[in-house]
Amino acid sequence: MPVPGLPPFFTPECSGTMSDLPRLPEMNDQVIQRLKKLDTLAEQGIAPFGGRFEAGDRAGDLLARYDDPAQPVGDEALDKSPVRVQVAGRLVSKRRMGKAGFAHLQDATGRIQLYFKKDVLGEAAYEVYKGCDLGDIVGAQGALMRTNSGELSIGVTHFTHLSKALRPLPEKFHGLTDKETRYRQRYLDLIVNPEVKGTFVARSRIISAVRSVLTREGFLEVETPMLQDQPGGAAAKPFATHHNALGVDLFLRIAPELYLKRLIVGGFDRVFEINRNFRNEGMDLTHNPEFTMLEFYQAYADHTDLMRLTEALICDVAEQAGCGEEIAFAGHTVKLAGPWPKKSFFGLLIEDAGVPRDILYDREALIACARGKGLDVASEAPLSKVWDTLFGLAEEKLISPTFVIDYPVELSPLAKRKADDPRLTDRFELFIAGWEIANGFAELNDPLDQRQRFEAQAAQKASGDDEAHGVDEDFLRALEHGMPPTGGAGIGIDRLVMVLTGNTSIRDVLLFPQMRPKAGDH
Repeated sequence: MPVPGLPPFFTPECSGTMSDLPRLPEMNDQVIQRLKKLDTLAEQGIAPFGGRFEAGDRAGDLLARYDDPAQPVGDEALDKSPVRVQVAGRLVSKRRMGKAGFAHLQDATGRIQLYFKKDVLGEAAYEVYKGCDLGDIVGAQGALMRTNSGELSIGVTHFTHLSKALRPLPEKFHGLTDKETRYRQRYLDLIVNPEVKGTFVARSRIISAVRSVLTREGFLEVETPMLQDQPGGAAAKPFATHHNALGVDLFLRIAPELYLKRLIVGGFDRVFEINRNFRNEGMDLTHNPEFTMLEFYQAYADHTDLMRLTEALICDVAEQAGCGEEIAFAGHTVKLAGPWPKKSFFGLLIEDAGVPRDILYDREALIACARGKGLDVASEAPLSKVWDTLFGLAEEKLISPTFVIDYPVELSPLAKRKADDPRLTDRFELFIAGWEIANGFAELNDPLDQRQRFEAQAAQKASGDDEAHGVDEDFLRALEHGMPPTGGAGIGIDRLVMVLTGNTSIRDVLLFPQMRPKAGDH
């Protein structure tokens, strides 16, 4: 009987030709056949896009409990004490043999086999099963059993169609390997490639562990503005927008740093934020214009305290997330067990980048040195840019976790100067597998020094450097009210997840990475 109140999806006169069916992009024979089945389902009394279903059991849990190789539950035990279950999920395989059939149902936790017998299920329900396509969402009730091959299965006694899939799964479910499709249509990637889902489960656990560790250490989680009237806290080109009601231009934040330090001024001694940042820059294996950062600040501490906390945090997070102390990454074995070594910025330029000691502050000679090593450096590049470019030669050699310390002031506009050498700062960066994972320093709390550095950045901005800071008067006003000595650090969550899960592309740890719009999608 038709579903009460449900009109047919197509008119009775529908001949099934392309002109009679709804027009969907990328129509093919399989889509046409699936569209025709909408009315068939309605005639069977089934809403093709039905409602609530009580799925009290999950495939992965059932397999873990009843399919343990060390303690298999045999047919005799299941016959003696039947285990009745109710599951829901997507059909990902199907085969029929006369009056019986098999299918695999996949839910969020795994995949389990369903066994259908026409004389048990009933003719009407068996016809619904026969009409199902791969990708359809279904519900099933029944008792656990083992097939002749020993596979744990559900002997289905009640079967429900829940949602029609109008498009087929890719490549007959043999896999989805094209990266462009995987990133654009992540939902298909998650359906077809179970290991991908594991990466994002691990990501969630890593972020949860970060919160757990910092909360245990007495840090308060806070939220700061994403829309800012002046971007700051990092050297990056921002995304700009306009607020119509206020009539002002605003920027998506490039970092939450200056707002978090305002909270330190306000009396919160330990704060952290897991935040989304936006930088209008290039895209590569480790950069996406929208990314996740952890920033945390501790009053009455310095960079040495934050280095200890960063090391403990990452090791603790790796353990809680089940990543272990040794990680296989890009052909390297990365050992997380500490203590992690500390190496100076200029020491690495000399030792690993091959820069002569006597030209470290000679801009012209450094540019010539960089070009001699095949690096592209503009003739007007400031000293800080040349240092940063050359340091890339040293970064790639820092495979084991290593703290790089003693950065020059020119590369650290928000860090406190070293007491014994004012040309350098109390700053560190953590590198793992050749990537910068964390950045921290003893925060600059001298408003006069901070103003001078902002003004120097503003001058660079005026000369064409679109990544330089402007002068943030409100932040300076906050510093003038007094900020205690403070240590602060940031950890790139995306890169940390990459290292801990063994992924070498940032797109593999972002559910929806930024992509160039595909023709026809807009």
